[in-house]
Amino acid sequence: MASIRRTLSPFNDRSYQNGSNNPFAAQSPSQKLLSHGRTTFSPIHRFITAIFLQKHYSRKSNQFSWKKSLLRCFLFFFLGFLLGMAPFNNDINELKREDLRNRDFSFERKSGVVNVEKNEGDLGFVDIPKDNTNNNNNNIVVDSVELGVVESSGRNEIKLNLDFVPPLKQLILVTPTYNRAMQAYYLNRLGQVLRLVRPPLLWIVVETNTATMETADILRNMGIMFRHLVCKKNSTSAKDRGVHQRNTAIEHIERHRLDGIVYFADDDNIYSLELFESLREISRFGTWPVAMLAQSKNKATLEGPVCNGSRVVGWHTNEKSKRLRRFHVDMSGFAFNSTILWDPKRWHRPTSEPIRQLDTVKEGFQETTFIEQLVEDESQMEGIPQSCYRIMNWHLHLEAAELIYPTGWLLQKNLDVVIPAK
Repeated sequence: MASIRRTLSPFNDRSYQNGSNNPFAAQSPSQKLLSHGRTTFSPIHRFITAIFLQKHYSRKSNQFSWKKSLLRCFLFFFLGFLLGMAPFNNDINELKREDLRNRDFSFERKSGVVNVEKNEGDLGFVDIPKDNTNNNNNNIVVDSVELGVVESSGRNEIKLNLDFVPPLKQLILVTPTYNRAMQAYYLNRLGQVLRLVRPPLLWIVVETNTATMETADILRNMGIMFRHLVCKKNSTSAKDRGVHQRNTAIEHIERHRLDGIVYFADDDNIYSLELFESLREISRFGTWPVAMLAQSKNKATLEGPVCNGSRVVGWHTNEKSKRLRRFHVDMSGFAFNSTILWDPKRWHRPTSEPIRQLDTVKEGFQETTFIEQLVEDESQMEGIPQSCYRIMNWHLHLEAAELIYPTGWLLQKNLDVVIPAK
């Protein structure tokens, strides 16, 4: 039986399954790209094209399937995403550095475990270990301390002894004033003392009828917080004038619910800095003795409480006409919490009637009638300082009635020359 043997051609004329050498076979898009890639694409492009554009056929049918291509695409995309998120060696070294958290671009500073301990010392310090080369000093003195804070950060431990300083109570000083020859001297003297007092402090100055420019200039130049009020109520006497001016300030405190310690500081009195610091110790109502110079200027008297510790047990008084008073206190010898005026429920006041000074009582009784609205008896009072052993302010009657108030506190004409200059 004859056999027909066909020799293979040395030329590349073999027909493949996909018919790539068949001139009449239609080429697929992937085959076209691969065929053109032989001449124009680089090996990397050829590799990527072969991965994503290679055709796959199902075993059951010769239909084209893109499932494996999509799966490969998703797999390589996920792999590239992981590679992009992974830090390189330089980034790892950067993260290990301890000063990274102190950089400007850091949005959050995470500290280690903090332990709070009680420290009863008077002075606090920041104890830095010796191996910390950033600072030369081991101890840094700060303000008074009570709480110790220990912060652990990596290898170093930093002990911080910090004091929890409660905020100071606000002082609300009420000063009635009026036009007279010594007014500028009194206001400047009192203002210079108040500048030395630690804030917060509010100085309420009340004038009658109108606010003068001279008083406003003094208040603005003091550099302390103030409010300049005007009492519109006409007063026929100096006694009633002071009562109405103080009531104007009380109404202002009550309307705006100012929180602090209220003290009536007349401009012609003399005050020590210790007095204003002691006012912040008052909880409800505080009182202390005041040294007074009689209007006759021939004797000095002492008026105020007799204390056993901070408890009021009696009163100093030298005037027989005032022995009928319930409380023997000068107007500059007491202070009280401002919340008594606008929060009666807090202090269990029996009535919600507004607290005001009365102009219908005899002179010398304004203080006791006003205090009776604030407290019931001595058990609700606090004597300051302890045992009331110090005089912290003086009430002096130094006003000269013959002096005339010059407009603007300036003399319109120059003084006559007595001795000519040589």
